[in-house]
Formats: sequence, C-alpha cells, structure tokens
Amino acid sequence: MVDARERYDDLADFLAFRHDFVELSQMMGMPCVKARGKMVLGFPAGYGAMVFKLTDPAVHAEALGLEGSVLFDPGGNGRPFKQWVVVPPAHAGRWEWFSERALEA
Repeated sequence: MVDARERYDDLADFLAFRHDFVELSQMMGMPCVKARGKMVLGFPAGYGAMVFKLTDPAVHAEALGLEGSVLFDPGGNGRPFKQWVVVPPAHAGRWEWFSERALEA
C-alpha cells in the first residue's frame, strides 16, 4: 500500500528539483506546491490524498471521474473549490501526471 504523505513529499521534492518556477510551501494549513507564486497542489489534512488545481476541463473531468475523487472543500461547509480535485491514494500512480497538468495552469 502507498504511504500517501510519503508519496506526496517525494513528488513535491521532484517537482521542485525539475522546475525552477516551483517552490514548496504551506497554505491553508497544508503542505503545498506553488508554481510562479500560486498554489497548484497540496496534501490537505483530513483527506489523506493529494489535491490538484486543474483548469483544463477535460483533465478536471478525468480526475473527478476516478473512483473516490471529490471536489476540494477545505472548510467542510459544502462550498468546494470548483477547479480543485482531491485524488485518493488508490490513484497515486496518476499523481505525477496530474501534478504536471496543474503546473501548466
């Protein structure tokens, strides 16, 4: 079984190494990756999964169509961030691909 937080940390480190416009940070109480100063993905507490900002409608639909994926609702109040999708560890093999799509935004 995939250790989701470890997988996130490894992927975030890889992205920061690979792209000079990427930095590791903290926002909304979670570790995150910023591209050009904007948060594009992270590992929110309580989800045990990665969250991605996916602005391409086809990529967003693909992520949301994966079993267990949900829109990101950081406040838990029924007002999710519409471009953000939480992708569970069952699909950790796709996290790198979704990360690269999030960096394109």
